[in-house]
Amino acid sequence: MSKTVVITGANSGLGLETCKYFVTEGYRVVMAIRNMEKGKKAKEELLTFYPKAEIDLFYLNLADLSTVHDFVRSFSEKYKTLDLLINNAGVMIPPYSKTEEGFELQFGCNHLGHFTLTTLLLPLLEKGANPRVITLSSIAYRNGKIDFDNLDGKKGYKAMKFYCQSKLANLLFAKELDYRLKEANYKTKSLAAHPGISSTNLFNLGNEKTPWFIKLIMKLIAQPASKGALPIIMAATDETLKGGEFIGPDGLGNRKGNPTIQTPQKDVYNKNTMKQLWDVSEQLTGVTFNLNSSK
Repeated sequence: MSKTVVITGANSGLGLETCKYFVTEGYRVVMAIRNMEKGKKAKEELLTFYPKAEIDLFYLNLADLSTVHDFVRSFSEKYKTLDLLINNAGVMIPPYSKTEEGFELQFGCNHLGHFTLTTLLLPLLEKGANPRVITLSSIAYRNGKIDFDNLDGKKGYKAMKFYCQSKLANLLFAKELDYRLKEANYKTKSLAAHPGISSTNLFNLGNEKTPWFIKLIMKLIAQPASKGALPIIMAATDETLKGGEFIGPDGLGNRKGNPTIQTPQKDVYNKNTMKQLWDVSEQLTGVTFNLNSSK
């Protein structure tokens, strides 16, 4: 029986490369995407190369939590189990803007949207075969700090600062989720991964407004999206992983290279910070995991 994987932001970049791997492995691939037109083109591209692939498209806008709930309802009507959830989609350094619920866009989309999605899909994951949740972080987490007094950016906003905060939140969420799953005797595992510096549409390299020096730096230091997807694939499939690991490239500065287990910077996994982030996330999204050993 085929396994099922949900991949957010699956129509381009890392998401599309991850799709390619899983269709070749015989998975049913569910592309959870915001732009359905681009999603249809990506699906057609995949089917051109993999005509026997099982690919499904669902609309999902992580910056609008109502669509997250709609996605889960629609998905649950068609699929009764889920084996892999890959929280890949994200936005990077936009001008100050907000989600439909009024959250700062990067924190709202990159973290709170995936927090909600994972919460709602957990019952189906528990029914899957060796289920896992893979949440995408970034080496930008190293410059991140969770500013609980200014999560909405009303007291000041710097795009890169808030991006780093959202990627740190992704990493802390993945670790705290795995801890809570183990405490509740769930079989689902949670891991984090990052692609190093990879050429994806987050950097808008084809955009004429992108500064020339950014384009030059990316050409010099970035690896292709196909290589950047390898840590995601390792986190999702390596049977030796126990949950809670952080996977990324092994090269200089972890910017590129082959996937390996990495140790985050000292004191990153601060228990108080992780608990506070979890509690705030539940309060803001209105969803609760309600984990318990009896399930």
